[in-house]
Amino acid sequence: MNPDPFVQFDMWFEEARASEPTLPEAVALATATRDGRPSVRMVLVKQCDRDGFVFFTNLESRKADELAENPRAALLFHWKSLVRQVRIEGRVEAVSDEVSKAYFDSRPRGSRLSAWASPQSEVIPDRAFLEGRVAELDRKYPEDDMPLPDFWGGYRVVPDRFEFWVNRDDRLHDRFLYVRQGDGAWKRALLAP
Repeated sequence: MNPDPFVQFDMWFEEARASEPTLPEAVALATATRDGRPSVRMVLVKQCDRDGFVFFTNLESRKADELAENPRAALLFHWKSLVRQVRIEGRVEAVSDEVSKAYFDSRPRGSRLSAWASPQSEVIPDRAFLEGRVAELDRKYPEDDMPLPDFWGGYRVVPDRFEFWVNRDDRLHDRFLYVRQGDGAWKRALLAP
């Protein structure tokens, strides 16, 4: 294992891109309320580098509410084709509007219309409500240029802990832990399965 968890992640992620049949960037995102009530859902990590792991969402969603109350999260990448997992924990920060706009503009038109149309995590009367909103927005923004919704943006999980998990026979798995120290260095350890 590389002494730098970001380098190790990049190596595994490249292998996952080559072997996972769909969406190697899919990750389980766990958040919690101020009083510790957890929730988890799948999101797509759209940027990963030394600054952290970025995903985008509706800023009025349940996950955004929980991150406002408790700005820490956990991520879990599971690559079944490689029988590997990566667990990441860290603080969460909002990305800039410029980063959000750049990513928003790169999305297919239908995805951008859906972001505008969906009052994410809110109760809606039926599917026709969403389809009607998309049609209305399609008329409102007939050109490809569409503004960034003020309720949509990105978050970055800044890791302070990584765990790399490798399947082994007889459930004697390998677990490699990296914990960021106060000076920014990473301390490594091997965990029992």
